[in-house]
Formats: sequence, structure tokens, C-alpha cells
Amino acid sequence: MKKPLWFRIGFPILVLVIVVPMLFPFLWMFLSSFKVQVDIIAWPPKFFFSPTTQNYHKVFAEQNFMLYLKNSGVVGIASVVLSLVIGLPAAYSIARFRQKKLLMVILVARLMPGISFLMPWYIVFSRLHLMDSYTALILSHMLIALPVVVWIMSSYFESIPIELEDSAMVDGATRQRAFWSIVLPLSMPGVVTATTLSFIFSWNNFMFSQVLSMEKTRTLPIAVYNFMSYAEVDWGGVMAAAVAIVMPAIILTMIFQKYVVKGLTMGAVKG
Repeated sequence: MKKPLWFRIGFPILVLVIVVPMLFPFLWMFLSSFKVQVDIIAWPPKFFFSPTTQNYHKVFAEQNFMLYLKNSGVVGIASVVLSLVIGLPAAYSIARFRQKKLLMVILVARLMPGISFLMPWYIVFSRLHLMDSYTALILSHMLIALPVVVWIMSSYFESIPIELEDSAMVDGATRQRAFWSIVLPLSMPGVVTATTLSFIFSWNNFMFSQVLSMEKTRTLPIAVYNFMSYAEVDWGGVMAAAVAIVMPAIILTMIFQKYVVKGLTMGAVKG
């Protein structure tokens, strides 16, 4: 059926009204990363200027950016992998044995502000001599990644008919074999969703790295913080570092976008 004229005209306008304010900060950040300090703070704002790569030179040449990039990658990948190893069986158990109270406890742990865990973590890791180590950051980032994996995958496992497992177990498979051979392959969109979201949360985390790490294990968000001082903020360096940090997350989201959408929508449908 042909859509009415008002819908064909009004819908794109409505989309623009919603999307433009959301994308404008990213566009402003990207443009500002090619401006000098005077152009960034100029009023009225300058949309036409002579671009410079000076800010990116500060980020990659003067700052230890590649070390921060490596640290973020190691911490993000390790925390997500360990969260999947622990979270997938936990989510399956919650889904199949209806452990709703346990799921609520995990959700409450996720909703609690991360700063409430910071002081206990600091005391524990300092006494174990694990400050400025990957172990401290990986375990602290799992506080974010593990509840996300369990929450997403428990809903997704509930949407998979239990009759598929029953048929496999009738044919002689154990419950563990049915999980690895049938349930997990069918749940890959949900796994991709949980992996992507958990990695992005870990990638963007600032607080744990600021407190639990030092020069050796600092992660990418600290690169932005390095351009701020008591007397001045180097806005050009801040914008360039922010672009360098945000781009991998955007690219990852664009690559797995259809899997994330499918995983979130299918996980919301029972049976």
C-alpha cells in the first residue's frame, strides 16, 4: 500500500530532527581535532578554517598513545573472554533452571555505581601487590562485562526451545554436550551482542584505570586526561585523542550492527 504524502515527507524530517542533534557533537569533535586552540575557542564558532594535523602529532608522537592502545586492547579482550567463559554457563543455568533471584542479584551488581567497588578493589590489590598490573584492571573490568553477558544471554537462552536439547539428550548427548553443540551455536547473535557491548564498556572505562593503574598499564581514556592541567586544557589534543579512542568503537559497532540488533531483538522474544 502506498504511503500517504504527509508520511513520506514528515518521516525523513523527523529522522533528521532526531539524528542531527545526536551526531552534531561527534562532528564538532572531529572538526575540532583539526583546529588550533584559537579556532576551537573562537566565538562565534568557526566552521571554515585551515586544518592542521598538529593535534594528532601530539597524541601519537608526544604521548605514549600506542602503549595505551595496547593496554586497552589487552584489558578489553581478556576481560570479555573471561566474562564469556564464566557468564555463558551461568546464563544458561539461570535460563534453564529459572534462577530469577540470582539474575536480579547480578542486575543489582550491574546497576551499582562503579565507584562503590573502587575503594575495596584498591585495598585488595594494593595488599596483594597487584597495583599497576593487567590482573587488577581485567578483574575490575569484569565487574562491568560479566553482568552484561549474563543479563543478555540469559534472556537469549530462554528464547531457544528446550525441546531441541531434550531431543539431543534422548539421542544420548549429555546436557553439557547439548549446550556446546546445539544451544551455543544457535545463540551466536546473542554472544556477538554481549561481546560487542562488553568490549565497548571496557574500552571506554576511565575510573578503574585512573585509580588502579600507573604508567605501565594505563588505558586509552587516560590519554584524554593527559591533555588537561590545572592552568589550561589543550582542547585540540583532547579532541584528537577522543577521535582516536572513539573510532575503533564506532567501527566495531558498524561491523557487528546487524548481529547486535538481531541479538537484542531475539533475546526479547520467548519461545
